[in-house]
Amino acid sequence: MKESSMLRNEALAKPMPFHNHYFPRINPFVHQLLNTYGTNCFMWMGPVPTIQIGEPELVREAFNRMHEFQKPKTNPLTALLATGLVSYEGDKWAKHRRLINPAFHVEKLKLMIPAFRESILAVVKEWEESVPENGSGEIDVWPHLARLTGDVISRAAFGTRYGDGRRIFELLSLQKDLVLSLLKYSYVPGYKYLPTKGNKKMKEVNNEIQRLLENVIQNRKKAMEAGEATKDDLLGLLMDSNYKESLLDGGGKNKKLIMSFQDLIDECKLFFLAGHETTSVLLVWTLILLSKHQDWQTKAREEVLATFGMSEPTDYDALNRLKIVTMILNEVLRLYPPVVSTNRKLFKGETKLGNLIIPPGVGISLLTIQANRDPKAWGEDASEFRPDRFAEGLVKATKGNVAFFPFGWGPRICIGQNFALTESKMAVAMILQRFTFDLSPSYTHAPSGLITLNPQYGAPLMFRRR
Repeated sequence: MKESSMLRNEALAKPMPFHNHYFPRINPFVHQLLNTYGTNCFMWMGPVPTIQIGEPELVREAFNRMHEFQKPKTNPLTALLATGLVSYEGDKWAKHRRLINPAFHVEKLKLMIPAFRESILAVVKEWEESVPENGSGEIDVWPHLARLTGDVISRAAFGTRYGDGRRIFELLSLQKDLVLSLLKYSYVPGYKYLPTKGNKKMKEVNNEIQRLLENVIQNRKKAMEAGEATKDDLLGLLMDSNYKESLLDGGGKNKKLIMSFQDLIDECKLFFLAGHETTSVLLVWTLILLSKHQDWQTKAREEVLATFGMSEPTDYDALNRLKIVTMILNEVLRLYPPVVSTNRKLFKGETKLGNLIIPPGVGISLLTIQANRDPKAWGEDASEFRPDRFAEGLVKATKGNVAFFPFGWGPRICIGQNFALTESKMAVAMILQRFTFDLSPSYTHAPSGLITLNPQYGAPLMFRRR
């Protein structure tokens, strides 16, 4: 662990040339292991024996065998950020997945288009004001996109009460920063109980988030009982699904079949963190890569203008017909997945994964970053930005061997992937309608991140109005 941390700090201290082979920068220790021992290799993560798996077939198989390869126990610090669907196993996971699924059906997603529009429009108008009419202006898009996706989640989750959502989002962002700053102490026994400044602040922020979410949910519950509540936002859809389940259960007598009040709070927190992080990361790398590859920026703009002209791109079905934009987003997700690896653990019984015999207690790290650019699946140009590889769909892009895991795979595939992709298509379309853009001379290529793959020094781009 010490050597891994030292190598990583050394790598992150230096920027890199603009190319897509950044694995040695964000995790040099694991990259060295793979180069030395092959695509699947063994290491110790502190006291936990861990197998690093980058072979696409085995990554896919591990995702599919969710009952054997389960989520590791949540670190108490990261559990403060979010538990919910992403961390549950067994019956509780199945219950939450069943209750949350209706909120992400296509027809429900269409109801959220106005929330996407409002938030994206606010940002592009702000950019228009920052860029001279007949000149260019530099904008660091990273903080703007982080705010945009937080705003979208606030509106989509809470609808007309989205002001409450914005405050909760601000507090969750602060909590995430606190967790990252304290994570290095999480292996010290009893550290979380010490009255340190960081621990006190963490408790204050967590209590405030809990209080705000309790108020929002209680108010929504009263409105639903009075027949006044909307079901056009995520919270309303989730509570409606839970309420209908309780009626089928005869008033919620079997608590195992419905969500508790605390469950609803945890799922709301997860909406914020997962929805915000995934989409902001996808959007920032999309704009960076389109700045670098002007030919693809031009192709995407021509497609958007042919489909929508200068009308607002708010038609869900038309957004899904944007083939070139979809190809670009898929290629960005392949090269710059929001989460570069996912952890699992075998808790019971010895098992076999491919040719690997895995005893109980062993962790496995599923290296999506490696599988997403495996030369056997993607060809020798696997590290190159080539959206046209998706021209005939995902299966043909990988010659029938699925090696594309930006949202995971199998039964636990990200429930919000269509939400993220729809929001991203609309944002990219509205930006392309209004601007041309390229990399600023001050841009430094430096992918990094402990949780998600962020641009370490921001994303300053030069914008021109169209």
